[in-house]
Amino acid sequence: MKTSYKIILVLLVSVTLITSCSRKKNTFISRNYHALSARDNTLFNGYNALEEGRENLNQSYTDNYWEILPIERMQVFEEVTLPGQNKNESFSRAEEKAVKAIQKHGMNIQGKEYNYQIDEAYLLLGKARYFDQRFVPSLESFNYILYKYPASNKINQAKIWREKSNIRLENEELAIKNLKRLLDQEELDGQDLADATSILAQAYINTKSLDSALTQIDIASNATKSNDERGRYRFIQGQLYNALGDKDSANIAFDRVIDLNRSTPRMYLISAHIEKAKNFDYEEGDKLEFLELLTDLEENRENRPYLDKIYHQIAEYHLKNQSDSLALAYYNKSLRTDTNDKVLKAKTYEIIGDMKFIAAAYKSAGDYYDSTMTNMVVNTKPYRVIKRKRDNLEDVILYEDIAKNNDSIIRLVSLSKEDKLAFFTKHVEKLKEEAEKEQEKAEAAERNKGIVTTNNSFGNTPALGGKDSRGGSTPGQGSSFYFYNPTTVAYGKSEFFKDWGNRKLEDDWRWSSNTNSGINASEENPAIANASEVELYDPQFYIDQIPTEEKVVDSIIKERNFAYYQLGLIYKEKFKEYPLAKIKFTELLNNNPEENLVLPSKYNLYKIYQLLGEQGEADFTKKDIITNYPDSRYATILNNPEAANLEDENSPETIYKNLYNQFENQEYVKVLSDIEKYIIAFEAEAIVSKFELLKATATGRLYGYEAYKKAINFVALNYANTPEGQRAQDLSTNALPKMAKKEFASDSLNGNYKVLYKFNTANTEEITSFVKTLKEVTAHVPHYKLSTSVDVYDPETTFVVIHGLKSIDGAKGFAYILRDEDRSKITKPSIAISSTNYQIVQIHKNLDDYTKAQQL
Repeated sequence: MKTSYKIILVLLVSVTLITSCSRKKNTFISRNYHALSARDNTLFNGYNALEEGRENLNQSYTDNYWEILPIERMQVFEEVTLPGQNKNESFSRAEEKAVKAIQKHGMNIQGKEYNYQIDEAYLLLGKARYFDQRFVPSLESFNYILYKYPASNKINQAKIWREKSNIRLENEELAIKNLKRLLDQEELDGQDLADATSILAQAYINTKSLDSALTQIDIASNATKSNDERGRYRFIQGQLYNALGDKDSANIAFDRVIDLNRSTPRMYLISAHIEKAKNFDYEEGDKLEFLELLTDLEENRENRPYLDKIYHQIAEYHLKNQSDSLALAYYNKSLRTDTNDKVLKAKTYEIIGDMKFIAAAYKSAGDYYDSTMTNMVVNTKPYRVIKRKRDNLEDVILYEDIAKNNDSIIRLVSLSKEDKLAFFTKHVEKLKEEAEKEQEKAEAAERNKGIVTTNNSFGNTPALGGKDSRGGSTPGQGSSFYFYNPTTVAYGKSEFFKDWGNRKLEDDWRWSSNTNSGINASEENPAIANASEVELYDPQFYIDQIPTEEKVVDSIIKERNFAYYQLGLIYKEKFKEYPLAKIKFTELLNNNPEENLVLPSKYNLYKIYQLLGEQGEADFTKKDIITNYPDSRYATILNNPEAANLEDENSPETIYKNLYNQFENQEYVKVLSDIEKYIIAFEAEAIVSKFELLKATATGRLYGYEAYKKAINFVALNYANTPEGQRAQDLSTNALPKMAKKEFASDSLNGNYKVLYKFNTANTEEITSFVKTLKEVTAHVPHYKLSTSVDVYDPETTFVVIHGLKSIDGAKGFAYILRDEDRSKITKPSIAISSTNYQIVQIHKNLDDYTKAQQL
């Protein structure tokens, strides 16, 4: 009986407790039950998920120390997150817990919330949405706290996080206003003060008010409880001082970061050292002490993950001290660390490229600029600057290669038969030696294929660095370390040789331009690339590849001379490398160049001598030009320098202008007859490409599509590095395929139509008289706005064209819309045609095909 009472009592108590924990009853038990359940269960798990997500964000985020760091480590993505999507599962889970706490433990009774943990749930909800980069919903959560829970102890945090969301939404002015009000009205301290002032500093940084940001970041660094944050804030403070040009104050801020030592992430410590090094005064500072500091950073084992930046800074030190070779060595060390800092890599490649450029190693500079661009964001301003530099090197690289290759061929041509045989016998012997070495390595690799280690501590054989039975060390015996095992080393060397060929031990060995294999170098010649093994080791085979025909040799010499002339111009005009330009023009003149290259080369040398202050050489060259070329425009300029400022009717520019005017007047035959001699006369001038493009266009207007296509492709191929060549390539790629259509369009009810009258081009008087008559009679045609033109069709045929007819019937019956007295004046046969078909006829010169189609 007593047992039954106990059971009943327990049931009654349980029912009482359950009913008293209702979310709709404002009781002591109910309030505390839901508050504790929300805090210790749902919100606890939610905040754990939030911290897990924040940790993932910090690990995945990479700071750009080349710019002022953001206060908060969070990468903001531009793509829009749709409802139901999330970027991080941890934040999604934190949001779910916050919503669960609100739904299951909220005690909203008659508009008032009695669970004192619900404001915490809304704060968690806002933070989860914020870190998931859904800033508008997060803003709503924080605003809800401010609206519904004005007495909450989390109210200041909600205000701070609301302004963080505003800043992410680019509402900096509003955030500054609200944060300043918060700091004025509330006595914040501790982490709340640090959070408010740090985010206010971020708003000032975003609005470029760096001096105001300095004050706030200093307060935040003193107030924060986290040494991680303190180190970051102090570092940002130093960056702000640097941006304002106050290096002394910046160094003090960086010293404060360094003083934190292991209390803050080492990245801040190293970066502070690097920033201080950038501020070093090379005129007044103690260079020896500074170098010792950099060396200590380099040798400290704890700094190994940051050697890329340390090496780069040491390189900067040597570069400032004019020790270019040491600087280059350290820049390459920085690159060999395989750094993940793309900005650092881009800067390093660019600096080395500039060093190569200054040393006039333009081909090598081009390679470094290529590497620079691969580490930059495409189409940004810095990218475009480097691309412009690289594009300017295209011509010099092209012509240097032509000059080098053709010089080699010409030297071989000039050798006697015995010297050629001796040269290629030596070359073949070298090839045989390389082939034998390669065969030996391949055989060694085959014998040891699959072997990675041998005698690796089996039985009583001790491993490397271990002890034998007597306690002595036995290095080199039974080693598992790769480089102590001769068989695996041989295998590795063989694999490297197969992949990369024979490379010197030097920087940038991976570039194909650094290959030293004679066989690889010969692959540019198809005959050698496809040669049999017997032919490859026969000196006579190579001798037979040397050109012997006078016409071919002359072409190679001419191409080489033109390359030298272009290089001289490029070095003089583009790069202002006057000594290099002088060398190229002098070598060109020593090579007995074509007559059209001699005079412009001498004139350019005269200008270079003046720029270099070599007045004696300049006077001698001037006298040579005036004496030997008295009728040239260069002699005219030298005799009367003031006249050079006036327009010269014989200058290439004036001649081109006159030719272009003739082209616009449809004098295509005259343009083509005159332009050829000017192309020959100005062959060494940069304007030749303009003449060639004009020639191609005139050819197309006169002879049609096929001739135009051939001429445009010639310009694109032979003048590829000029604006005209690039324009021709664009026409070949984009315009020619559209012009290729030859099928005539069917006539429609609506459109533009023309009437054609054919004349022999030579009958200019007849054409002029007919046009005058046409203008008179068309003036009497009502309801039409008719006009006439004279269009060249081909060298023998010219059209007189009436424009403005709106139907094919109207065009065919044009004579019938004239007055009776006008109709008798126009008796010549006509052809009616649509504007579309007229364009096809002019492009393809296929009027006969059109007239036949109309007769069917």
